[in-house]
Amino acid sequence: MENVQERIRKHYPELTNQQKLAAKYILAETKVVAQKPAKVVGALSGTSETTVIRLSYALGYSGYSELQQEIRSSLLDKVQKENAIDSLRAAAEDLRDQDDLISFNMEQDVAYIRQTLGGLKKEQLEQAVASIMAAKHILVVGFRSSYAPANWLAFSLNVVKGNAHLYRGPVDDANYLLTQINSDWLVITLSFPRYVSETILFTKAAKERGAVVLGITDDELSPVGPIADQVLKVHAPAPTALKGMTAIFSMLSVLVSGVVQADGEQVKERLLNYENTSRQIYPFVGETDM
Repeated sequence: MENVQERIRKHYPELTNQQKLAAKYILAETKVVAQKPAKVVGALSGTSETTVIRLSYALGYSGYSELQQEIRSSLLDKVQKENAIDSLRAAAEDLRDQDDLISFNMEQDVAYIRQTLGGLKKEQLEQAVASIMAAKHILVVGFRSSYAPANWLAFSLNVVKGNAHLYRGPVDDANYLLTQINSDWLVITLSFPRYVSETILFTKAAKERGAVVLGITDDELSPVGPIADQVLKVHAPAPTALKGMTAIFSMLSVLVSGVVQADGEQVKERLLNYENTSRQIYPFVGETDM
């Protein structure tokens, strides 16, 4: 079942400007929305009660009451997870004086991973894995701070699944790639601040040619959010290259592990063949020549 955030992401391009303002407020102030009537939410978001009610209908709810009830339920589910994150942060502060850099940074990374986990539903991961398994070709896109995790994901998926390629911008022929893309392709786009225009333009062009798009990003309404068919959200604070990498790689590791679990026997066979081929091509330290 889709939650409020997912519905807003999918319907966002179709909303009126006033509805978009109300939608952004709902995403930013879920605790307020859980407690206040539509009239108050309309006033606080700079819109109106009518706009909030019409937004509820546009998102597929029977009315504002159903939208509000879903938000309340989701907030209750998060209480324990938020308490756990607060405990970790407090522990990090306590350890600062003792181990400083090591303890503080590692505890902070754990907190970011737990916050990412708190927003990830089992159904979202299963859907993402299913899209990977169904794709005949996988293209991974990511530049700047997203390039390193995109490179790792393309490499890992190529090992466990095959037919995965990293889009390398100017090095690749974008025009040729786009002529090859159709509904058999899955484009996995990693997009984090600062968002790169080329990433979004290429993803949009691939979507127009029928590709399924899986977005991995920090916000449902980031530039890739409304374009993507599916979104996996990562809590990756800016600057992403310094603070967000642990959480991003953790999400990607879970995704690859899901593929391994979904097709265990084929993955074992691929890994064995990959290892045997590697020994024939690459010299490894400590191994005798074949």
